Amino acid sequence: MNLCIARLPLILGLLLFSFSGMTQQPPPPGQPPVADSGRLVRIIRADRLTMIKVDSVTEKYVLAGHVELQQGQTLFYCDSAVKDDRQNTVEAFGNIHINDGDSVHTYAQYLKYLGNSKLATFRNKVRLTDGVGVLTTDELQYDMNAGIGTYDKGGKLVNGSTVLTSKEGYYYADTREVYFRQQVKLVDPEYTMATDTLLYDLNRELATFVSATTINDGRTTIRTRSGFYDLKTGNASFGSRPVIEDSAQLVIADSIRYDKRTGAGVAVGNVLYRDTAQGLTILAGQTEFNNGSKQVLAYRKPVMILKQDSDSLYVAADTLISKVIPDTAKRRGPDAGAIKPETAMDSIRIFRAYRHVRIFSDSLQGVCDSLDYSGADSVFRLFRDPVLWARGSQVTGDTIYLFTRNQNPDKLLVLENGFSINRTAEGFFNQIRGNTLNGIFRDGTIDYLRSKGSAESLYYLQNEDSSYFGLNYAKADAITMYFANKELKRVSWVNTVEGTTYPFRQIPEEKKLLKGFKWQEPRRPKTKYELFID
Repeated sequence: MNLCIARLPLILGLLLFSFSGMTQQPPPPGQPPVADSGRLVRIIRADRLTMIKVDSVTEKYVLAGHVELQQGQTLFYCDSAVKDDRQNTVEAFGNIHINDGDSVHTYAQYLKYLGNSKLATFRNKVRLTDGVGVLTTDELQYDMNAGIGTYDKGGKLVNGSTVLTSKEGYYYADTREVYFRQQVKLVDPEYTMATDTLLYDLNRELATFVSATTINDGRTTIRTRSGFYDLKTGNASFGSRPVIEDSAQLVIADSIRYDKRTGAGVAVGNVLYRDTAQGLTILAGQTEFNNGSKQVLAYRKPVMILKQDSDSLYVAADTLISKVIPDTAKRRGPDAGAIKPETAMDSIRIFRAYRHVRIFSDSLQGVCDSLDYSGADSVFRLFRDPVLWARGSQVTGDTIYLFTRNQNPDKLLVLENGFSINRTAEGFFNQIRGNTLNGIFRDGTIDYLRSKGSAESLYYLQNEDSSYFGLNYAKADAITMYFANKELKRVSWVNTVEGTTYPFRQIPEEKKLLKGFKWQEPRRPKTKYELFID
């Protein structure tokens, strides 16, 4: 039976409702029963309709021109369609539009729809939108019962200025989330993101990582395996040993909280912070850092490492603070004073260490309560009960300034109560003290020391064969001790010299030590590994 109707919408509607009711027959074997007419796809209108009788029990309707169909709260629009009431299926063609409960709109050029299971297969220029984002693909499977759309031949989601592409994707209408898999790429005006698996919340613009992910804004690269990133605020949390790196800095930790817009972050657990431009590394249990200002606050057993030519200088304390400031002098060359003075720098790094400060390098060790360092002059300033050891020599005072060149000790200045002790291979102590001490280093050892202001010296006299024959005590305005191969070789005095020499076997016990003598070898760090433990 053929029936053609045109330009008579009211009559057409009545007739089509009649046809729909006539075809409510029991489903074929193996097909789920149709509980009520609300589960059938109903014809609302079409410009033309043709009914084709396939066999004694199967009839199909061919609809053309401004076709409108409905199932429950879902509306179907297309150019033409073939409707099978017995199977409760629709095959639609051309300019397809499905409005699912007025919340999700899907467009395509081809549709195969199973009315009983509410499963839709879209092909050719597929576009799905929920009013927030737009998903496009060549083929989409959409479960209207569960509100889940799936593609596996490549797709793209556009949400505002953010574009996400992947080979596979799963869209969840209820939560407005998309789960992307394989060759996932997110492109935003401010950065790009590449991963294998990504969960994206359209409402909150929140990206959740569950596999290896790289984020790059052209300046900073972030690598992580887990966590989330808020595209609205720039706040992020990364886990599984994330890495944040730019041309000058590197941060690695067990987990990192990070504000990408300000560059501020908190790194927790086995933290490594490195200023690659200025040769500084910090290891700590936790740090607060800022990629913009290059400032870092480290605590929980922090250790700072300054790279040297052939050695590294380690500094440990309860708290370490380091930041970069402009180098207004624009220092250049080997006397620049920056951490890498051989390179012209626009900035210099300073740092401070607080409480239980310990210093270690192969040639120099030290302890104090607090310490300052500035790349402007390459000077370590040690405060409150400072002690420095260089090979067999110990230096103490109220405040010690250690001048360095390329992070190696160069000069020494001790302010107030300066005291230096040089221990010989035989266990004797050569000593010098005064209000101030000035020293020069050569190859990591003290080359000479000069004491000024109430200067005193006490040293053991040796023959040319290095045997000891006496002990000399002297007072003067200034006293200088000269060393070679870590041993005292010569002493000179300036003005108002007073002294006494004792034969070696007649040295009074009370004359062997100057006032204030305190050998503090137990406080001396023996290896760099001591700095990483309590």
